[in-house]
Amino acid sequence: MNYRIVSDSGSNLRKLDSDIAFASVPLKISTDEREFVDDSALQVDEMITYLDGYKGKSGTACPGIGEWLEAFGEADAVFCFTITSTLSGSCNAARLAGEEYEAEHPGRHVCIVDSLSAGPEMKLLIEKLLELIGQGMEYEMICKEIMEYKEHTGLLFSLESLKNLANNGRVSPAVAKIAGVLGIRVVGCASERGELEPMGKCRGEKKALPAVIRHMKEMGYAGGHVRIDHCCNAAAAEKLAHTLQEEYPQADIRIGETFGLCSFYAEKGGLMIGFEKK
Repeated sequence: MNYRIVSDSGSNLRKLDSDIAFASVPLKISTDEREFVDDSALQVDEMITYLDGYKGKSGTACPGIGEWLEAFGEADAVFCFTITSTLSGSCNAARLAGEEYEAEHPGRHVCIVDSLSAGPEMKLLIEKLLELIGQGMEYEMICKEIMEYKEHTGLLFSLESLKNLANNGRVSPAVAKIAGVLGIRVVGCASERGELEPMGKCRGEKKALPAVIRHMKEMGYAGGHVRIDHCCNAAAAEKLAHTLQEEYPQADIRIGETFGLCSFYAEKGGLMIGFEKK
């Protein structure tokens, strides 16, 4: 069977180390003055610098049905991963595109996976999918297994600012105000409903990183895969990875960077941590 993997740009992935075809469908970040398309041409650092100095309204837009259909290509089976449906209409657009694709191509299939998350947790799901395909599983079994695996992954974040999340109705202004206090970082998680759920506040990164590890353990981390994406904060990502590796030498830990959409919401200094749970 001819497989194709598609995700929106909330996964922070542009390509895969695999022979399986992959496409990234860009979300968009916009202000009254400019629009940034979250594709390979986007200069994320330039976007962040611009947004830091911009005082007006800003927001995001999900891919349309036509963009998803184009990304599905001509595969017999498409596995489609979207950022959490509680933050974006991306999943709904993908579902409608999947229904249209299957109607136009009898015998073909589209498996829509609402990650209920973003960034590095989406990476873990896609990596697991590649593993399942490599095992030669049938399409229906792969869909079942990936949905079950999703129950054993989690996402934590450590953010210096929640301004964009609050301005776009993703968290309450009161919570965002806490993070606006000098030196305070908010640590939280993606809830089971796919909502961003603050779990505590820490004064400074030195205290925030141990808090992240503590929450990982409380949520069931015991040495599995970890994916860390950072927004202009490589030093903190490396320190977190090093600390985890010392305690869990067998753990597969990889560091990446946030792309446009995740950079907009995580903001400068933000960390996103996807990990496996028991």
